Amino acid sequence: MKRIDDFKSIIDHYEIIFFDAFGVIKNYKGLLPGIEKTFRYLKEQGKEYYVVTNDASRSPAQLAASYHEMGLDAITADRIISSGMLTKEYLDLKVDEGIVAYLGTKSSAHYIDSEGLHTLPVSSIDESNIDKVNALAFLDDEGFDWCNDLNKTVNLLRKRAIPAIVANTDHAYPLNINDIAIAIGGVASMIETIVGKKFIRFGKPDSQMFMFAYDLIREYRSINKKQIVMVGDTLQTDILGGNKFGLDTVLVLSGNTRSADAENRINATGILPTYICDSAVIGPIELDL
Repeated sequence: MKRIDDFKSIIDHYEIIFFDAFGVIKNYKGLLPGIEKTFRYLKEQGKEYYVVTNDASRSPAQLAASYHEMGLDAITADRIISSGMLTKEYLDLKVDEGIVAYLGTKSSAHYIDSEGLHTLPVSSIDESNIDKVNALAFLDDEGFDWCNDLNKTVNLLRKRAIPAIVANTDHAYPLNINDIAIAIGGVASMIETIVGKKFIRFGKPDSQMFMFAYDLIREYRSINKKQIVMVGDTLQTDILGGNKFGLDTVLVLSGNTRSADAENRINATGILPTYICDSAVIGPIELDL
């Protein structure tokens, strides 16, 4: 584990950089100040980069558009690898017909659109169609009634022996410097305990997320894991996931893990990043947390 002062020196040692999104490229205020310098340098050096995210709330095109609105045009839809993409792949392979019920927004349902399947929010499931529900997807923490629809989800899973897919494994996310909100992964874990069934999870720290990204890249170029580095702000997802897949990892202190408690968290979890760096911003930084 090495303490690195300038993120540029990390970029120079790798061919491909995987970035987490929240806490690395952006926070609740917008883009991290100066992050555009990092992506400008990546392009100048001919380095390849991807945003590997557990955010299944919107399609890659919509996520890319949100970066463009903030002034970062370097992140395009083809540079975004979301856990929602694995959910779609699973449904395409495993569920042939019927209804896929979901918890989330209409935008998040993009990931479960599949030929031959009908997607419906959990709120629209009733006695007339419950027998046709062949899968349930946990996509986003918004877009549903937390009381009525969560109760309905519990009872749907009690009545139907169907796969439940968790597209975003995050349990919480920061609202501001002091507060967090419950993410859909936290909701899924609660319901999993209540119904006593095991759900299918996609997203960091699951190795499938990294294998999906790795296979996409190897379709058009030769690469090995030692040429890739994963950059994240959370030990239990970004760093653990990268480590498990055999990638070098960078813990940045611009998001979930702060400088004051980074050492304690590393010691408590036993999750060791390859590097620690203040942020993914190149050169002098001004963290706006």
